[in-house]
Amino acid sequence: MSDSAFSAWIGRTEEAHDQLSRNLVKRIAATLGEATPAHGEVLPPLWHWAFFQEPLAESGLGEDGHPARGGFLPPADNRNRMWAGGRVEFFQALRVGGEASRVSTITHIEEKHGRTGALLFVTVRHDYLQDGVLALREEQDIVYREPSPPKASSGEPLIAGDWREAVTPSATLLFRYSAVTFNGHRIHYDWPYVTETEGYAGLVVHGPLIATLSLRAFCRANPEARLRRFAYRGLRPLVAPQPFEIGGRIGAAGSAQLWAGNEAGLAQRAEVQFD
Repeated sequence: MSDSAFSAWIGRTEEAHDQLSRNLVKRIAATLGEATPAHGEVLPPLWHWAFFQEPLAESGLGEDGHPARGGFLPPADNRNRMWAGGRVEFFQALRVGGEASRVSTITHIEEKHGRTGALLFVTVRHDYLQDGVLALREEQDIVYREPSPPKASSGEPLIAGDWREAVTPSATLLFRYSAVTFNGHRIHYDWPYVTETEGYAGLVVHGPLIATLSLRAFCRANPEARLRRFAYRGLRPLVAPQPFEIGGRIGAAGSAQLWAGNEAGLAQRAEVQFD
């Protein structure tokens, strides 16, 4: 499909409405081993990814468990879809129990060629509003890549940081995170599919889950920090149950570098801007 054909998708929008239900918040908290915020309290950073998910019937899904191609997002047949990274701006906290909405717009589509073949990058902007006020603005980078062996190592060793936490991603953690985010992507819970069809060594840890744990570690180490912007990028997959570390360090004033990885090297990089 040509770039001009893909350009027809640029500017497409869709809107979703949700209640930030405390029942679902309780399930997210249990999944992440956290206390449950009370009604009216602040929704913790990046927990919004569990909301605004369209509950499609199984008949509306593709072979990989994602929604069938060619709806809101452009078709990219015979390619594997991955969440490559993104950027989140924090303007105002979302509150548990309140009504909220998300307006999504496709802002950029670009075809590139890498070492593993053709790559289609799609950027979607999400605006999250509560009580008519913009709370979060997010840009999500989605990549469609031709089937190829997954990257086993990044070649970038872990960095000594100001804080670090160890994570052992169990199959249960991955299944429950898929459940609370209503994510049907089979690489996270279907062992025969992920190993035989897509060629991974095991169940793949969700990029958003890694980002959530990484930002949580920053907030634990810097409890007085007020988040302004969070940017993250996946470098390679992590698979369960192989342990990995998350850590980070403060750089310039109001800025921190975060990362996740293991003995095979870095798997995700991130940067936080804060007050």
